[in-house]
Amino acid sequence: MSGLAMGAAEPRTKETRTTSLLSFGERWSLAMRLTLSMFAAGLLGIALLWRVVFPADGGIAELVAGLAALLVAVPVLSAAWASLRHPSLHGMSDQLVALALVACWATGDLMTAAILPIVMIIGHVLEERSLLGSREAIDALSRLVQSTSIRVRPDGTHEEVSTQHLRVGDLIALHAGDRVPVDGVIRQGAASIDTASLTGESVPIDAVEGDVVLAGSIDLDGGLTVEVTKVGGETTLGKIVALMHKAEAAKPPVTRLLEAYSGHYMVLILLVAAGVWFATGNTPAMLAVLVASCPCALVLAAPATAVAAIAVAARHGILIKSSAFLEQLAEVTSVVVDKTGTVTTGELTLVGARPAQGVSEADLLGLAASLGSASSHPVSRALAEVAPVDERPLLREPREERGLGMHAWQGDAQVAMGRPALLATFGAMTGPVPMHDGPMVGLSRGSRFLGWVMLADEPRPESREAMASLRALGLNRQLLLTGDRATVARRIAGLLGITDIAAEALPEQKMQRVLDEVRQGFRPLVVGDGINDSLALKAGAVGVAMGAQGTDVALASADLVLMTSDLRRLATCIRLSRRCRRTIHINVALGLGWTVILIVLAACGLLGAEGAIVAAVVHNFSTLLGMANSGRLLLFDETGLIAPRGRVVMESPILQAAE
Repeated sequence: MSGLAMGAAEPRTKETRTTSLLSFGERWSLAMRLTLSMFAAGLLGIALLWRVVFPADGGIAELVAGLAALLVAVPVLSAAWASLRHPSLHGMSDQLVALALVACWATGDLMTAAILPIVMIIGHVLEERSLLGSREAIDALSRLVQSTSIRVRPDGTHEEVSTQHLRVGDLIALHAGDRVPVDGVIRQGAASIDTASLTGESVPIDAVEGDVVLAGSIDLDGGLTVEVTKVGGETTLGKIVALMHKAEAAKPPVTRLLEAYSGHYMVLILLVAAGVWFATGNTPAMLAVLVASCPCALVLAAPATAVAAIAVAARHGILIKSSAFLEQLAEVTSVVVDKTGTVTTGELTLVGARPAQGVSEADLLGLAASLGSASSHPVSRALAEVAPVDERPLLREPREERGLGMHAWQGDAQVAMGRPALLATFGAMTGPVPMHDGPMVGLSRGSRFLGWVMLADEPRPESREAMASLRALGLNRQLLLTGDRATVARRIAGLLGITDIAAEALPEQKMQRVLDEVRQGFRPLVVGDGINDSLALKAGAVGVAMGAQGTDVALASADLVLMTSDLRRLATCIRLSRRCRRTIHINVALGLGWTVILIVLAACGLLGAEGAIVAAVVHNFSTLLGMANSGRLLLFDETGLIAPRGRVVMESPILQAAE
């Protein structure tokens, strides 16, 4: 933003709880500039009135107008001087207005010298307020955490303390309606937790003892005792805010392009203004050229849109590290997805049971769950969930045979679960082993074979819909990239409608496969969650990490982070980025076209005797029009278009990408 409106942004602390986005110094500077403008406008009104009432005594009117011009000259010239010391695209407008102001003083046109800065300052203030309206959606996140919390003392009594005084390991009490002030683990109680402000999940999550809760979420209906695990800037909310401020400060490609040619633009405008003055001797036309060429509309075309898009993305549970990735995301032409934990749940679930003749499925699963609950092996942990507790038989003396399975006593009979070799040691013959891509165990009681239980890492419920949505957006080239076996990869790919797979790939091979996509002319969108995906995420045009369960390395390597593990948000990312790019292009075309037309009209003297003032008013109108178009992006809302998937167990998102 131009220095006429405000100074350089000052850093905000994580504990900031003001209702304004500006620091005290910035608010004071903005208020002073606006006050000076209003006071100068009052003096200018007196001068004009004096000129009308006492036309023969114009000296006093000129004196009052000169005083008004002197008042507004201070902020204009100081902003121009600051832009010379610290060159930027924003400072170009300050320099052009300052040149016009000096020219007005040199020619004795004190009325224009007063009116021109007033119009420009008021216009810039309006632009700043419009931009702050978009930023308000981002900064609201930093105000989600309440300033005080209820800490539980060791003796069980409660005390009210400042949230910033909480430390890891403290216990805090939450009641219905409270916002969670820190990241923590529920140690007592159960409640519905609203995480919409953090993840975009429209349906509250049922959280129970052992589940993770995040700072900024809301306890809707239950009393909880929570152990603090992260505080301040280390919380998920703190890292979200850091990510968003980092993205807000980044320069979009369009802005960098304009800055690269800003020096040439300034030289061109000065030559045009000088040419107009030497050719026609028309000072108002020369001043109008300087004012009309202020590139405010072009300067704000991309940043205002990027800020609005980042705010909208956050509302949908999408974190964008840099506004540059918004435009890059709109240009992706293929999709590369990891399998385990990305398009699949990353957890083994029951997919089938084949009880032997005379054995019920309920008895088979109940015994599997009982044996599974006695082991910490991943397959056993999954089997422990296949039947409720009241349907599990009581077992004694469970024992695990490493690499083979489990056995125990059920009454007077010995039961076993595992590989056929283990069951054979107890005299149970399994017969032909069924074809199955995932883990599978057999069960026996004594020498009788009871049947097979089959597990698999299944696709997420929304994965097929998500991949179909991406194909509907033109991303028909889709690749499933995994380190798993080819048979497993083909089965999952078939369920999702993906025709291209790369299986049994090591991390380096995953990266090379993505680089092959790039060499073939594609711009791949790479989605993953594990350490073995980090190289591929970096190699793609845009990398997306699954924030709900992604590893530190994957999150640090990615360009975007999905706060939930809902793959349907990928299509939301694409649609938002394309909308953002279209808005930027419209704003650039509007600003550039308007500026060129205005310069031509000014150079030809078609803006009249008060050309500089007319140019200032019309120039600010075009800038505000672009800001309004950027603001329309805030209406983008797909939060209600995605149906809930049921209860989601919350895992702490490790957003190290903010560091």
